[in-house]
Amino acid sequence: MSVVVQFATIPEMFDRITSKFANSTRPMLMVKKDGTYQPISYAEVRRKVELTAFGLAALGLQRGDMISIIAENRPEWAYADQAIAALGAVSVPVYPTMTAKQNEYIFNDAGVKAVIVSNQFQLNKVLKSLESVPTLKHVIVMNEGVDAGAANVLSFGYLLTLGEELKNKQPDLVEKSRKLVKQDDLLTLIYTSGTTGNPKGVMLTHWNLCSNIRDAAICIKIEENDILLSFLPLSHSFERMAGNYTAMACGATIAYAESIETVQNNLVEVRPHIITTVPRLFERMHSRIMKAVDAAPPKRQKLFFWAIETGRQFAAARKARKFSPILKAKHALADKLVLSKIRAKLGGRMKFMVSGGAALPKEFGEFFEAVGITILEGYGLTETSPVISANRLDEYRFGTVGRAIPNVEVKIAPDGEILSRGPNIMQGYWNLPQETAQVIDNEGWFHTGDIGVFDDDGFLKITDRKKHLFVSSGGKNIAPQPIENLFLTSKYIEQFVLIGDRRMFCTALVVPDFDALKTYAQEKGIALAHNHELVRHPEINQLIEKDIEGIQRDLANFERVRKFILLAKPFTVEDGELTPTQKVKRKVVEEKFADLIDGMYQGLQ
Repeated sequence: MSVVVQFATIPEMFDRITSKFANSTRPMLMVKKDGTYQPISYAEVRRKVELTAFGLAALGLQRGDMISIIAENRPEWAYADQAIAALGAVSVPVYPTMTAKQNEYIFNDAGVKAVIVSNQFQLNKVLKSLESVPTLKHVIVMNEGVDAGAANVLSFGYLLTLGEELKNKQPDLVEKSRKLVKQDDLLTLIYTSGTTGNPKGVMLTHWNLCSNIRDAAICIKIEENDILLSFLPLSHSFERMAGNYTAMACGATIAYAESIETVQNNLVEVRPHIITTVPRLFERMHSRIMKAVDAAPPKRQKLFFWAIETGRQFAAARKARKFSPILKAKHALADKLVLSKIRAKLGGRMKFMVSGGAALPKEFGEFFEAVGITILEGYGLTETSPVISANRLDEYRFGTVGRAIPNVEVKIAPDGEILSRGPNIMQGYWNLPQETAQVIDNEGWFHTGDIGVFDDDGFLKITDRKKHLFVSSGGKNIAPQPIENLFLTSKYIEQFVLIGDRRMFCTALVVPDFDALKTYAQEKGIALAHNHELVRHPEINQLIEKDIEGIQRDLANFERVRKFILLAKPFTVEDGELTPTQKVKRKVVEEKFADLIDGMYQGLQ
């Protein structure tokens, strides 16, 4: 179904949805507390948002002011976000993984006047910037009992107390502010993580987001009784729009995961109907399942692969609407013995999963479809609010990102770049008119920087990033992303970075799946205690080499990996090698491991 209320601004959406379900017995939010998930009603969420807004107003914050949020996913994030919007102020969400220096750059660039943080760790980072950010006047901490460290630091609880006092004096202040908010007003300034250089502030209006919520909801069917588990960072446009605003607008319940590390347990506890996530999660899920299968006796392995193949056949028959009684019976048995048990590990009532942020390897889509859960892959960027296209439950194709959502246009430029136009396109980059002019042309087309094609049925397929296309020294164009995704299907490979731009041939930096390698080493009697010993062992390198050779059999000769190096430590956000959405910062990685990369080409002309 589509959204259950009509709206043109975020405060209007929140006001109407909380009014509609004011007496509902279904919770609006759920959060784990004292070991169990606790419900938070629509009425309570509305009360907390209003008091937060009054509290911010009591500090002198008003329409047009920039207010930053740095926190993990939790109810207070939603309270703060909605309160800022209700005042007509502008939210500036920041990833909790950002460093103090990165925060400082954003605060100064945006002219942030207040920052709302989650805990002592985030507060300590902000305190380092206080003297370097002249506009920053207030810091609010969600957790109680923190060491303030400065006079202008207050707790979220005290902010609500200030709000209560102001509400008693001026009860209609927030309502008046909300009614002043127009659809063309700036709602948020989202700084793109980027792969190089300083982040750019993407200016998104209320209508940018609201139009995208309404149009995406037509394609992604979220219903009133659905529960979504939220664990991707709310500071990222995908989770904020899809797993937050769209879920709210459709009347669904949002449950917050404790952390990315606890998602597996939280899935079983919450038993969600829908999750929005990135391909990395599916890689981990698939890897965990396959490790369990590898450790099982031969008979159970045979049963598993039979059940998956039966699931594939059943999925194909469902699409073709041609079921045989024999296949139905086989599938019922496969589901009872194997497939339902896999779904139970995801809570047991998952209707579908939405994937975005990066390309989903086709193999994972097909695997989970066989299990009985459809992954709907979509496409977009922060600059497009973010959804441009999406697959639908009744019309999806793995290996593509679906068709354009309603009211959004997509076309392919002569050089293969994907262009998009619609009400979801950003207003521009904050204080960067020249950079804005480079990506939005005179006809309003946004140049995504992605390369893609339409198939015969109009499904959009992303082939690579325009700036990531390699040109070998032999003049061959190489798209690294699909090749990297191919190698990620290996049970022995955790991360994979292809090298080959302006080189004679392709090489790779490979982070192996150390759990899988340790299991292999134990089986072969290889006594190795540490990761750095594993990656240097000749037999382990031979294992990976054999795996790579098998996987790349169907690649063109110039796309094949001729040499590789195993790394003893995964790429991480903390080390600056990944963006907060788990995308590899290719330039950073290539610079960091330049000596190792050059070593693979030494002596070759």
